[in-house]
Amino acid sequence: MRERAALFAAALWWGGLTALGAIAVPLLFIHAGPSVAGPLAARLFTASTWLALGCGLLLLMVSRGRESASLDWGGGALPFILGGMLLALLVEFAVAPRILARVDAAWWHRAGSGMLAAEWACAATALWRIGAAQAPPSNLGSDHR
Repeated sequence: MRERAALFAAALWWGGLTALGAIAVPLLFIHAGPSVAGPLAARLFTASTWLALGCGLLLLMVSRGRESASLDWGGGALPFILGGMLLALLVEFAVAPRILARVDAAWWHRAGSGMLAAEWACAATALWRIGAAQAPPSNLGSDHR
């Protein structure tokens, strides 16, 4: 049960970032003007931050008390979980306020986009490693007849 919860949380985190960055926000800017799309995108990114923190905390709770006390839990997923959570917090509380205040907004927008891409990569790596750690061993190459 704990393993399935971990896999579900990692998939939800990665899927949420993928849907937001690849579908929702681009569609907002295509179909609404920047003055409407910008504030709506900011709210969606805030929701994404809380989703990332919730999923990350669930992953950390699932990892407690196993071989997971080391960084080997989930095939080495723990550093990527912590890194993704840190990136989500930085985007929400360091980058987004500067974009909204229009303080060198273009630079901060690029920095925030890069951090979101890095968070996506952390979530994807965590999902991949947790899934691989839970997969049954492959029988490829064995000669069972």
